[in-house]
Amino acid sequence: MNRPLTRRTVTTSMLAGAAALGATGLAHGAPAHTTAGTASAASGAVEPTIVLAHGAFTDASSWSAVIERLLKKGHRVIAPPIPLRGVASDAAYLRSVMDSVEGPVVLVGHSYGGSVISRAAVGSAQVKALVYIAAFVPDVGESAAELSDKFPGSSLASTTVTQKYPLAGGGQGDELLIRQDAFHRQFAAGVPRTTADTMAVGQRPITVAALQEPATAAAWKKLPTWYLIATEDRNIPPKAQRWMAARAKAHVHAVDAPHAVSVSDPRAVTDVIRHAVRSVRSGH
Repeated sequence: MNRPLTRRTVTTSMLAGAAALGATGLAHGAPAHTTAGTASAASGAVEPTIVLAHGAFTDASSWSAVIERLLKKGHRVIAPPIPLRGVASDAAYLRSVMDSVEGPVVLVGHSYGGSVISRAAVGSAQVKALVYIAAFVPDVGESAAELSDKFPGSSLASTTVTQKYPLAGGGQGDELLIRQDAFHRQFAAGVPRTTADTMAVGQRPITVAALQEPATAAAWKKLPTWYLIATEDRNIPPKAQRWMAARAKAHVHAVDAPHAVSVSDPRAVTDVIRHAVRSVRSGH
């Protein structure tokens, strides 16, 4: 299970796929369900649906190359847009998406998306496995900001800018963006520069409050868990990733990749997700 996964390089076709996916926020949901549904009917089992939760400073298009590979293998896939406003509210939104899915779910989170899936899966009989991709795995009372600072190695704070946004009840809140000139080296080192620059322009801001919000539940304590460590990550220190993965007793894989590992190494990410799906299918 812990075999090394080889680094892969994105192709220019991924950029076009990312743009199309970003416009929809849904990863070819209907065709994927139709294909997998037909295949599972013959075996009498309901095929797991893979639900992908992106993290901060990006959107569902960051999963584009992973989704392409999963669909080619006949998997059911959904990649909803995560609001990035707060852990509790984001988890509630993701849970509403999951509630519309029939059958078992393999829940995947990247970066801050790890905090979201850890909360969204609590009490869900559908979720059979959690997959963390260079992601936060908070315990109760821990925040993403706290975990990021637990070990040295993150240079994120020096590359972000703060901007104001209106709160629903009046007033203003703070949200973060990575400076466009720093995005490539901070978030997507190793990704072709044109792709990284496009990601920087279309990045999604996250609220400061979301990163500081402590977890109130930890679904990983009761579910089988997988973790892919990005060893060149400059957002979440690799030491923090290893520590969180070990605490969660996860099946651990590692790949030489930046924080944007789903873009730079989609095959490695796909392999880990498919390990989890196979485990769910076999009942282990």
